[in-house]
Amino acid sequence: MSRLLYAFLVPGFLVPLVFGLLANWFDRKLSARLQWRKGPPIFQPLADIIKLFGKEVAVPDGGGRWLFLLAPLLAFSSVIAASTILGVSNLDISEGFIGDLIVVIYLLAIPSLALVLAGSASRNPLSALGASREMKLVLAYELPFLIALLALLVKVRTFMIGDFIAYQAAAGWLGLSLSGFIAFMVVLIVCLAKLGSVPFDAAEAEQEIMSGPLLEYSGGPLAIFRLSRSMLYWTLPALLITLFWGGIQFSISALLAGLAKYVIILTIMVLVKNTAPRLRIDQAVSFFWGPWTIFALLSLVLAAVGW
Repeated sequence: MSRLLYAFLVPGFLVPLVFGLLANWFDRKLSARLQWRKGPPIFQPLADIIKLFGKEVAVPDGGGRWLFLLAPLLAFSSVIAASTILGVSNLDISEGFIGDLIVVIYLLAIPSLALVLAGSASRNPLSALGASREMKLVLAYELPFLIALLALLVKVRTFMIGDFIAYQAAAGWLGLSLSGFIAFMVVLIVCLAKLGSVPFDAAEAEQEIMSGPLLEYSGGPLAIFRLSRSMLYWTLPALLITLFWGGIQFSISALLAGLAKYVIILTIMVLVKNTAPRLRIDQAVSFFWGPWTIFALLSLVLAAVGW
């Protein structure tokens, strides 16, 4: 029981919380510097969350009250669960279970679905429009995401995250092979869509639909949604490192190497966010079902022939 509690508290909650808030600050700071602005202080993301928890919670009349309040908790708990499985598998590769990768894939789909539920429960036309866009985006990016992961499974032949780490320790990082690198690029862009980041932020476009599914949210529920997204800034890069770049071991030298991988991946995400224009939802769907699915299929074919 104590080990389970430790797993949920440390790799599941505290590590994603700290690194997620730091990554949120890094995103805002680097974005500001690229735009010749100063940017926020390092404690600003935490201050924003604390301030929101002190605000009044308003629930729209005529909406689904319980669903409206449940949606942020659903997103938050799924991120914690996914982070716990990833963290435990990196701490000790023998602690995983058969099919834990499949569980993580399902868990990482829940925050986006929670946004859909949030917009549907708000009874606001702009929120409903945002929920519709989010659902279309989920259906679009999950196809190349799953195909790219299937390319890895062809090589590793297991659904256990710990076995991915062990395989790479013996045979080298999967991201260094041609099929693995293509799959990495596919999953990296899908992670941007899961974060609702530019160029895939049509569901919450403030200039068009005023935050979409989150329009009616305030106070604690909005804080939980934002906290969940900040924690995804740790969980999604950690998934990429685990599957493609050897994982994060917890000796001093390996930990520093893991943090370097994390910063590099995060920097790439922020640079893409600041250099790519927002795609319309039809353009995003065409992108994921078109060239990005073709790239994912290419990685699968290359993996099948041993590349």
